[in-house]
Amino acid sequence: VQLQASGGGLVQAGGSLRLSCAASGLTFGSYAMGWFRQAPGKEREFVAAISWRGNTFYANSVKGRFTISRDNAEKMVYLQMNSLKLEDTAVYYCAASWNSPRVESTDYWGQGTQVTVSS
Repeated sequence: VQLQASGGGLVQAGGSLRLSCAASGLTFGSYAMGWFRQAPGKEREFVAAISWRGNTFYANSVKGRFTISRDNAEKMVYLQMNSLKLEDTAVYYCAASWNSPRVESTDYWGQGTQVTVSS
């Protein structure tokens, strides 16, 4: 199983980025997918998740600014990030869960992609 995250970069506060995660080696439609992030010196935290049925869940800190979506045919999950803030700076990881629609337990992790928001 591979989860390949991409799309990170440097953006000014208030700007937007779209992260992508390409999955392979798993029955994608049977997994809930999620995004997590880890800022320097902090623990990894939940950002957003989308169940196999398409139900979405967000951390309060990103609700209304971030949108998670998935394309089962392409085995892709996306995170559209708008109105970015300095505190959104972190390494972002995608994850897959077989039995948790909110990705509260994870079966697979991808490598991270760095998002840096500048003032």
